[in-house]
Amino acid sequence: MTTTTVRQSPESGSEHGKAGGTSFWSATWLVAEREAKSFLQLKSFWIGLAVVVVGLFAMSVLPSVFGGGQTSVAVVGSAEVRPVLERLDTEIVEAEDVATARELVRAEEVDAAVVPDTTGESVTGVRVVALSDPPAEIVAGLGAVPPVDLLETSEVSNGENAVVVMVLAVLFLMFGMGGVAIAQSTVTEKQTRVVEILVSTVPVKALLAGKIVGHTLLTLGQVVVVAIAAPLALRAGGHGDLLTVVLPALGWFVPFMILGFLLLAAMWAVTGSLVSRQEDLGATMGLAMMLVMGPYFAVMFFSDNETVMTVLSYVPFSAAVAMPVRMFNGEAVVWEAVASLGLLAVFAALVTLFGARLYSGALLQTRGKVALSKAWAHAD
Repeated sequence: MTTTTVRQSPESGSEHGKAGGTSFWSATWLVAEREAKSFLQLKSFWIGLAVVVVGLFAMSVLPSVFGGGQTSVAVVGSAEVRPVLERLDTEIVEAEDVATARELVRAEEVDAAVVPDTTGESVTGVRVVALSDPPAEIVAGLGAVPPVDLLETSEVSNGENAVVVMVLAVLFLMFGMGGVAIAQSTVTEKQTRVVEILVSTVPVKALLAGKIVGHTLLTLGQVVVVAIAAPLALRAGGHGDLLTVVLPALGWFVPFMILGFLLLAAMWAVTGSLVSRQEDLGATMGLAMMLVMGPYFAVMFFSDNETVMTVLSYVPFSAAVAMPVRMFNGEAVVWEAVASLGLLAVFAALVTLFGARLYSGALLQTRGKVALSKAWAHAD
């Protein structure tokens, strides 16, 4: 098979003029409408969205799914409470003194500590020390409720924080991977040679813009559904108090997610334009996959490391999830989020312009895989 190159004549139009009697923006909207309608007709699209919504309710209503295993408790003296802790199936860690026990809790090496009460406030003779939220099972197991000392105050518990971080990271991963649809659509048009008909009436850049706009609108719709479903899920799970903290984070997540998707969309389109068969698509997806998976794993692994999260919140590819997480944790202020959002918008525009050149240079080459240098050289 030889390389097929189709050049648009002046009569065919350009992105600044007419294309077969259709302006660039009209052509863009026609392509976007076609892309959106084709995916809205797929059962898999609606099933995937339903799974996300059901998953949100499951994580809120069934928090035990995310339980952390056996509870560990540091004990200083207090031999009388050991049978109670053993009955609760907790791991008992010996501590030399109260200061050591408190340090173990602060370092999160144990979930809580039971120490002697020297104030006379406790009828049980002990106090419970925890990091940010009282260990309900241990407190209840001790019978008469002992005094509880919290080393850190927080509007949300560690468990609730972990769930919210997980939700934001997973949503970024799912919507970011949704860009695969752009690559598959592009390859299908090349493989069936439909693209040669399309570019005779629609500018290549309008074709790219339409795909990006269409799939961005689909992503926006899904993000809005999630943003509406999340508060409902929290209320259903009895976490109404968490709404005041989660809603601002969701408010930031929507624009960050949309710009993050725009940043990745052009890359997914280029990924599809570089090959001519669906079977070869996997060979060009590596970079885009890494840029989607990387932020997911980075946030999951370093969500409790403020320094790393600060850096990630200003790196365009990870900012879409890292900055909303920092806003949720109260580690960032509004001007930081605005600055990060602006940086992400500028970078998304630059990547889209760069991707448009590669896309136009590779789209009409149908002989196997196209090298990036060759796509750049053949761009109009």
